[in-house]
Amino acid sequence: MKDHIETVLATVFGGIFLLLSVVVTVETISRKVFNVSLQGADELGGYALAVGSTIAFSLALMGRNHIRVDVFHEKFPRAMQAALNWLAIVSLAAFGAFIAWVAFKVIGDTLQYRSTAQTPWATPLIWPQGVWYAGLVIFALVAAGYALRATLLLLTRRIDTLNHDFHPKSAKEELKEELDDLKQRQVSEATAVGGAR
Repeated sequence: MKDHIETVLATVFGGIFLLLSVVVTVETISRKVFNVSLQGADELGGYALAVGSTIAFSLALMGRNHIRVDVFHEKFPRAMQAALNWLAIVSLAAFGAFIAWVAFKVIGDTLQYRSTAQTPWATPLIWPQGVWYAGLVIFALVAAGYALRATLLLLTRRIDTLNHDFHPKSAKEELKEELDDLKQRQVSEATAVGGAR
């Protein structure tokens, strides 16, 4: 289930920026060749960055890719590591809830004032902000789910499981992931070349 959600979020994330790259390419060519501007590529870029970043928050959380300073982490006893891992995910969940709450107030102001973008398109800001807010809520819910699981593991004294699932990634883990990804890409390329023949 987790892998499926990660795949869907990564596909949406990639699709957003692939579409943006097409728009920017068309905009650049039309300016240079035809001296005509689409009048909105930069606006779409801002929306893509805002929405893409909220998706990236959830992807980083599920992949345990948020940066943590872990210089001394491995040197602590298992119980202290578990407490720190629990504190890290609960703090992240609290932060996710806080930014979702602040964003809700922003959405309320946008609706109240019927705000529009100060661009030629005059886009009603509730549209891009609504998608941005949805991404923040998804991140807050994912973080809350992880925090709840970590809390249950802590309360039931499953220290090793808590440490395994929530500890910061080590350099060895990151290297193994990169090597596995490289191997998978090589297999995919070999299959594609073999199929082309």
